[in-house]
Amino acid sequence: MNMHLAEFNFGTLRYPFGDPRIAGFEEAVDRVNAIGARSPGFIWRLPDDAMEFAQEDPSGPLKDRPNTASTLSVWEDAASLYQFVTKTLHARIMKGAPEWFVPGDSGHLVCWMVPVGCRPTVAEGLQKWHVLQERGETEEVFGANRLKEHALQSSA
Repeated sequence: MNMHLAEFNFGTLRYPFGDPRIAGFEEAVDRVNAIGARSPGFIWRLPDDAMEFAQEDPSGPLKDRPNTASTLSVWEDAASLYQFVTKTLHARIMKGAPEWFVPGDSGHLVCWMVPVGCRPTVAEGLQKWHVLQERGETEEVFGANRLKEHALQSSA
């Protein structure tokens, strides 16, 4: 069966959306998402309205994480995602993370393989992140370190 790479990443903003102290982050989100959507290997990203609902739903998977900023997407492979994360505007924008995100609570990333055509949910992404926290990186569920390894292997 053909597989794609799903990724869920999140962090807690220091201030609520709309606060001028995170304006640089908010202004960059649409540009970064547009670059992602045009990037080689990009398949799908949870639409903004669905992500906003997941982030604000008082009974949803992120209910205990106020001011969460997150992305859920699917890519053809690790190399495509790694290229986007490290070689585009995304990398430059994330250098501002320390001023926008709660220290120690940003850049949470989990990756896992999904069947072609699968559209994972935020609940699934958060569950995979919990597995990653409990067991560490495996071939089935991994974070940034193994993403880089997979990307380098596939481009070699």
